[in-house]
Amino acid sequence: MSTGQLFPTSVVGSMPRPQVVKDLIAEDSNLPAEKYQRLMQSCVRYVVALQERAGLDVVTDGEWWRKSYIGVIAELTHGFELSRNPADGRPWTIVIDKLAPKKPGFIAQEVTFLKQITTKQIKATIPAPALLGERMWDPQKSATAYPTRRAFVRDCVPFLRREVELLRDEGVSIIQIDDPHLCLFVDEDVRAKYEDAEAAADFAVDMVNQVVENIDGVTLAVHLCRRAGARARRETRYRGSYDRIIKQLNRLKVHHLTLEFTTAEAGDMPVFGRLREDFEIGLGCVSSEPGQIDSVESILRRVEKALEYLAPERITLNPDCGFAPGSAAVVSIDEVYTKLKNEVEAANRLRAKYG
Repeated sequence: MSTGQLFPTSVVGSMPRPQVVKDLIAEDSNLPAEKYQRLMQSCVRYVVALQERAGLDVVTDGEWWRKSYIGVIAELTHGFELSRNPADGRPWTIVIDKLAPKKPGFIAQEVTFLKQITTKQIKATIPAPALLGERMWDPQKSATAYPTRRAFVRDCVPFLRREVELLRDEGVSIIQIDDPHLCLFVDEDVRAKYEDAEAAADFAVDMVNQVVENIDGVTLAVHLCRRAGARARRETRYRGSYDRIIKQLNRLKVHHLTLEFTTAEAGDMPVFGRLREDFEIGLGCVSSEPGQIDSVESILRRVEKALEYLAPERITLNPDCGFAPGSAAVVSIDEVYTKLKNEVEAANRLRAKYG
C-alpha cells in the first residue's frame, strides 16, 4: 500500500449501514433507477466524508451499493436464486444454474464513482472463490448445475478475475480479496470436519491465486477473518494461531495480508517471523466488536508489539474486520467514527516516533 508515509490507515471494507441505506437497498426494485442512484450516491458521499474527516489514508464506499457482500457475485453473473435460508431465515443466495455473464464491472463502477468524490487512495473488495463455494452451493439445489462444490468454485474464478482486471484498469489503489473461509482452518474443530483439511486449505489458496495471477499495476491483498458472524450474531469464535495455515499464507500471490490481532483467539505476533518478508501486514489493531472502543494507547501497544517482529515500513493500521458483518447487524456509525479517529491518532504518534 504505497501512500508515501509510514503506518497508513484504512478500514477493512464495510462500514455500518444506517437505516436509510438499508431501506434504500430493500426498496431498490421499487424505485426509479435514477432516483435510487441519486439517493445512494448521496449516502456514499457521506460515508466517504466520514472516513476523510477521521483522517484515513485509504477509503472505501463502505460496500453500501451491495445488497450482500458475497451476494455481489449474483450482480456479476446469472445462475443464482435469491431466497431465505430455511435454517435461520437469513437472505440466501444459492447457485442453481450454470454461471453466465450478467453485469461485469459492477464492482468497478463503485470505484468509478469514488474517484469522482475523493482524492484519497481507494480500496475495492471482492469475495474469495472458495468462500462463495462454502456459502452459496447447496448439495440439493445446486447439484444439477454443479455436482460438486469445487466445480462451482472453479467456475467463479474467471468472473472474479475479470472484475479484478476491470478494477485495475479503473485505477483502484488496492484490491482486497476477503477470505474468512481460509482463516477458519486455524481451528482444529473446523479442520476435523474435512476429510483432508490441508487439501481444502490449499484449494482455497489455489483459487485466489488463479484470480490474481499476473495482475500487475495494483496492490493485491487478502483479508483473513474468523469472527464476522460471531460479532453480529454471537456465533462461534474460531480459535487458533495463524501458524496452522502459515504454509498456505506464504503461497498466496499477493502483496499484502490483513490479519486480526485484537483478541486472544488470534494467537501471538511471533507468527510474523514465519511469513514471507515481502508481505506488507495490515495489522488488525482496532476492535470491530460493537460497543468496544479501543483507546489510542491500546492501539499503540498492539502496533509496538508488532514492531518487535516487523519493520515500520511493513505495517499498515486497520480494524480487525469490516464494520457491517451481515445484513442484519446493528452497528453505530458514530461509534465507528470514534474508533477510526483513534486509529488515525495512533498512526500520527507512530509517525512522529519512527519517521
